[in-house]
Amino acid sequence: LVYIFNVFFSQNYPLYIRSVPTQNELKFHYTVHTSLDVVEEKISAVGKALGDQRELYLGLLYPTEDYKVYGYVTNSKVKFVIVVDSSNTSLRDNEIRSMFRKLHNSFTDVMCNPFHNPGDTIQSKTFDGIVSGMMVQTA
Repeated sequence: LVYIFNVFFSQNYPLYIRSVPTQNELKFHYTVHTSLDVVEEKISAVGKALGDQRELYLGLLYPTEDYKVYGYVTNSKVKFVIVVDSSNTSLRDNEIRSMFRKLHNSFTDVMCNPFHNPGDTIQSKTFDGIVSGMMVQTA
């Protein structure tokens, strides 16, 4: 089950937030924001090691007993962060990676819309539908 999905601009302010309503929703938001520090560490470490050639998928950022936080960063430093249920053992790393790629493609479609201003919150129904489908699909 995907609990929360966020897209952050390069300056770490949210462009899109979608979460499953639970009693721990605030806890998930806190976890996502604290995982941004891990994202920044991974970006800087990879940037030093490989120059500009880097893997966009950052992998597992922040595991706990109940859930896992995964990250992905685009070439323009836009960050995708999701929180999934730890008990879902059927969700493998390559499936998370493909989810991020699909979301990145949809995000690119949003950014290519001439009526969307870069830096504004994402209000695309198509993007929202893809995110909703992924949240339901992994449940």
